Amino acid sequence: MATFRYVAKDQSGKTVTGQTQGESELSIVQQLRKQGLTILSVDVDESTAGLPRRRRRRVKSNDLVVFSRQLATMVDAGLPLIQSLDALHDQTDNPGFKAVIGDLINAIEQGASFSDALGQHSKVFSGLFVNMVRAGETSGTLAEILDRIAGYLEASAALQRKVKAAVIYPAVVSAMAVAITILLMVKVIPVFEKIYESFDSALPGPTMVLLAISKFMRKWMLPTVGALVIGLVALRMWVNTEMGRFKLDQFKFRLPVFGELIKKICVSRFTRTLGVLVRSGVPILSALDIVGKTAGNKLVEAAVNEAIEEIKRGENIAEPLAASHVFPPMVTRMISVGECSGKLEVMLEKISDFYDDQVNATVAGLTSLIEPLLIAFLGIVIGGIVICMFMPLFKLSTLVTK
Repeated sequence: MATFRYVAKDQSGKTVTGQTQGESELSIVQQLRKQGLTILSVDVDESTAGLPRRRRRRVKSNDLVVFSRQLATMVDAGLPLIQSLDALHDQTDNPGFKAVIGDLINAIEQGASFSDALGQHSKVFSGLFVNMVRAGETSGTLAEILDRIAGYLEASAALQRKVKAAVIYPAVVSAMAVAITILLMVKVIPVFEKIYESFDSALPGPTMVLLAISKFMRKWMLPTVGALVIGLVALRMWVNTEMGRFKLDQFKFRLPVFGELIKKICVSRFTRTLGVLVRSGVPILSALDIVGKTAGNKLVEAAVNEAIEEIKRGENIAEPLAASHVFPPMVTRMISVGECSGKLEVMLEKISDFYDDQVNATVAGLTSLIEPLLIAFLGIVIGGIVICMFMPLFKLSTLVTK
């Protein structure tokens, strides 16, 4: 038994909230409906001691890809949905995902549709996943839709891996450079400083500057780190606000070099997601709403929301997207052509393929550019510190020779 929090409306229209225990979200919904309540939301109270720890484990995107692909194969082969899910439940290694699949089986056995059962686990299955499955159930093409979902998730994961691979290398090298620099400034240079105190002659200017920096770091490093941590926490709190997230996403688009890369990634994700939804038979307004929420960028989300309002007033998709100045002209013009020709999903997939290639080329170019820049940075910083430390010794050897 788990504890669930619920928000509902009673027969007078008053909003009520509360907690109750049950086996699943579906049983809670049925229980509350018998009380004459209209359900607004039901969520598991994960702070409850009775909730199994395994149910809170994270489900990886690779698990969803395998789940979608294998379920599509079994459904296409004619196996009943319950039997297919039961087979996936037995072979799944992730305990958290195994529990989720078990909940899906229980919900379907109690009369829920597959899409409604998926919707009870919104933290595992996105709105895109649920709505595509619902469209597949309606059209009788569930196997094809599941296969399409797997392809979409694989393409998205591949794009994320390429971007992460491009970011991880310079991040690791930069972190190592900072760590080595701090070690030299705090531990090594003080040793040379004691040696230099016995010199009668004046030290070279670069060495004196380096010693001053070392003294400053030793004296003020902890307060500086503390202030930096406080600043980062405050920044994180601000970014978590609606305005902070919007300003951060706006700043990302304006970054030199990386801003264009981020915009290409957002355009690729937007067009691929919208194309998959439209091809799967999801209504355009529902598709745009899902795309806006899964865009990962507040500027794109705002542009999509504005497009939804304009479409409700009778406008097409391309014009409000073009007016937002978030999407490149080529994208909005191709969308306009797709609308006029009735092949919107084809155009969207072509745009996403094009921008995927653009992202791959940009990432490859940045990787090849960043590597020599990092080597040069390391050589200048570390080499400069070493030279400054040994300059007095060179000067001393020259005096001894004379």
